[in-house]
Amino acid sequence: MKTAKKMTHPSNLSTINANEISHFAQDSADWWNLDGAFSPLHRITPTRMRYLKSVIGDVRGKTILDIGCGGGLISTPLARLGAKVTGIDADQQAITVAQQHAQDENLEIEFIHGAAENLVAKGCRFDVVMALEVIEHVDHPELFVELCAKLVKPNGLVVFSTLNRTWKSYALGIVAAERVLRWVPAGTHDWKKFIKPSELAKMAENTGLHICDAKGMIFSPLKNEFSIHPHDLNINYFLVASPSRKG
Repeated sequence: MKTAKKMTHPSNLSTINANEISHFAQDSADWWNLDGAFSPLHRITPTRMRYLKSVIGDVRGKTILDIGCGGGLISTPLARLGAKVTGIDADQQAITVAQQHAQDENLEIEFIHGAAENLVAKGCRFDVVMALEVIEHVDHPELFVELCAKLVKPNGLVVFSTLNRTWKSYALGIVAAERVLRWVPAGTHDWKKFIKPSELAKMAENTGLHICDAKGMIFSPLKNEFSIHPHDLNINYFLVASPSRKG
């Protein structure tokens, strides 16, 4: 039986990248502006939600952790569906915006200013741990994956979404999205920090997680919409893992 590697990182090591947080904080008051800096995330929210529901199933009553929750774009619809959601983000202003929006929507969501390591230190565990479009912005991604594994319950799920490190992702995710179409502010992504599915899968397996599913997310210019693709992981992709073998 394959055993997980023991964590060898110094206990004071942090996954927070101050420069990344500072970059996002410049626009964090704008999280719920559909035409603002985070409009691309609003555009992919329906697709992300369809995928999450397909892998999680009925979310009612389940405890879900949204790491890097920002203004609560995914935490909010999950809470509307009956999940017990906790959102955490290292950007204090984003958390303030998320808290105010949840209050305006009469939703009970716990939003915390902090990082995954803070919750691990408290011994928190969740049915589902999500890190959507986050790992490409953290320091020490291997440590980040280990923290996610520590935060999920034995029969739970960890859901990652991120960008693959391919020339196609560079051309479309950075050149087109940041410099041509201006979908996101310039400097939002560093292609060198993109992670291949095989690399992320290995990180997960090294913590004792088992891969349950992997799907791509693609954009169709003709339909002007995003969709889930069973095989095309060349740009954006989801990877789902669990401490227990599923499927």
